[in-house]
Amino acid sequence: MSRSLFEPIQLGDLQLKNRIAMAPMTRGRAGESRVANDLMAEHYFQRASAGLLLSEATVISEEGIGWIGSPGIYTAEMVAGWRRLTERLRPTGTHIFLQLWHCGRVSHSDFHHGELPLSASAVRLEGDGIHTPSGKKEFETPRAMSLDEIQATVADYRQAALNAREAGFSGIEVHAANGYLLNQFLDTRTNRRSDRYGGSLENKYRFLGEVLGAVLEIWPAGRVGVRLSPNGVFNDMGSPDFRETYLYTIKELASLDLGYVHIMDGLAFGFHQQGEAMTLAEFRAHYPGVIIGNCGYTKEDAEQRLAAGHLDIAAFGRPFISNPDLVERLAAGLPLAPYDDMSLWYTPGPEGYTDYPPFRG
Repeated sequence: MSRSLFEPIQLGDLQLKNRIAMAPMTRGRAGESRVANDLMAEHYFQRASAGLLLSEATVISEEGIGWIGSPGIYTAEMVAGWRRLTERLRPTGTHIFLQLWHCGRVSHSDFHHGELPLSASAVRLEGDGIHTPSGKKEFETPRAMSLDEIQATVADYRQAALNAREAGFSGIEVHAANGYLLNQFLDTRTNRRSDRYGGSLENKYRFLGEVLGAVLEIWPAGRVGVRLSPNGVFNDMGSPDFRETYLYTIKELASLDLGYVHIMDGLAFGFHQQGEAMTLAEFRAHYPGVIIGNCGYTKEDAEQRLAAGHLDIAAFGRPFISNPDLVERLAAGLPLAPYDDMSLWYTPGPEGYTDYPPFRG
């Protein structure tokens, strides 16, 4: 049976009006308070023709911070800020999930009152530096989390999930991709532990599994998603045993009957630094539920994967930056406004954020 990007789809107990999602994109508009604001509400409202909006990565705690101006979900003020945004969206009929984030080693002591950032192990990120409140700095060697800190962080995820529900979101996405904390536990490159959170595939998955167990105490499984980047080298990631790691992970996730798994697609992303990239077809063989595919898709890329049954929803990121009416443009075959000017992606204010017009023929 042929399927279209523009037809509805059932996601758990939610019906989405089309199979196009706006991918999570950090834009740094929350300011020093890290409270979602009216400018952010306008940005999401403009893009509400998507079937599903995935929020920008949102830190679950002060310990999770690693980005200037990113929003949080760990105080009453933050919950209230997000609630104003979800209420703005409610009349559109578009659902929004909050992406829960902990940066782990992709951070700096400048964000943490002089304390080192946390990770699975004390493995420094090799990169060109990080922007902190005190300017651009070199990455530091993180501190390996203690067992008590791991359990405290699981509790932080649970509280963040509760706060997201209070803020009016339709669901949550657990960010376990792109080199951030949960990814740091999954990948051998950053996980050198010898306790029950390291070594075997079961142990490396354990932290993510405990986080999911905690958030599923708050949300029904159909309202929870997980993001994975099996082929990812972003933030100095990539391990020789990536295929074994992520096949084990997808089988574990399949047993949970989640709303979806959101996968950074190897065919679109290119090749993994350690070997041939994993594809959505590999994951589909082990995951019968909803798969959101993501990474540099054109409309044609997405349609091909949908027709093959490898994905159910296609997520678009950068095209949504400069095309708030992306769904309408794709449906009508209209040209897209260019989205490769990064100079305004992370600046404060509306320029390069809410000032892109819809298509005018």
